[in-house]
Amino acid sequence: MLPFTGSPLDRRSDKRSDPDWVAQRLVGARILPLWQGQVLVTGSPVLKAAAVPLEVAQTLVTPLGVMVFLGLEEADLGEGRAVFAFDVTASPDAPEVLKSFGEFRDLRTSSLILRRKDLAILSQAKGMIEWHSRNGFCARCGAKTETADAGTKRVCPLCGTEHFPRTDPAVIMLATCGERCLLARNVNWTPDFYSCLAGFMEPGESIEEAVRRELHEEAGIIVGNVRYFASQPWPFPAALMMGCYAEAEGDALKLDPTEIADAVWYTRDQARALLEGQIEARRGPIKSAIAWHLIDGWVRSDK
Repeated sequence: MLPFTGSPLDRRSDKRSDPDWVAQRLVGARILPLWQGQVLVTGSPVLKAAAVPLEVAQTLVTPLGVMVFLGLEEADLGEGRAVFAFDVTASPDAPEVLKSFGEFRDLRTSSLILRRKDLAILSQAKGMIEWHSRNGFCARCGAKTETADAGTKRVCPLCGTEHFPRTDPAVIMLATCGERCLLARNVNWTPDFYSCLAGFMEPGESIEEAVRRELHEEAGIIVGNVRYFASQPWPFPAALMMGCYAEAEGDALKLDPTEIADAVWYTRDQARALLEGQIEARRGPIKSAIAWHLIDGWVRSDK
């Protein structure tokens, strides 16, 4: 199971439109605050999500403080506790008020030491809060929208349009040519960082078509067989990464200079060394990213 996946929560989409049911679940709930896109965590050396009681959360309520129902925890008997995400960005003193519960940290850099189930829950929380922060106005008429269904959608009071959380489908692929794989450096990345090629899907494309198009556009290679690997939600801010292996018909490269600064064919030993941090002045993707698992899966397939 990939990092950021495997949430243990029951999202109860059948109940979140019932305000009375949601209000009852706030009593005794786990409330996960987010501040300026960061999540509240605690523990060492393994981090876990830090929750605050409702009465503490209420001291940080502002007109901009969106609260989102995420789901119910698993329970041996009966119904588990509810879990809510709460945006406290508009409260500048939130880190000080909540310091006895934990500290706010970046989710991406903390992903390597967060408990797996908490990483999945915080991924959902961050994705929802980010969506609310970017979608305060109706895309149809421009009016200010309001939260509904326990924060899982927004509704325009003027034209009635319903707005739902956005997820951007993207492909990320490891192109291979015989016993080598293609790793590249985007023009916006640091000079030492190499990873898989990736890109957003376009309307009317299948996953396989998007993989072939992106590899041809960015690296100039023609791809034959495309094999699906796995998918990973990536809340930075709202992508769903669909990982694939792609078999190139040749190794000649023609890079798009507006997207790709460099690309190199790696042998299995070189790719393994990159993942293990054994190549001087070069580093690969972090272990919590699907790119790491794509490369690692290919390296291991030789065994």
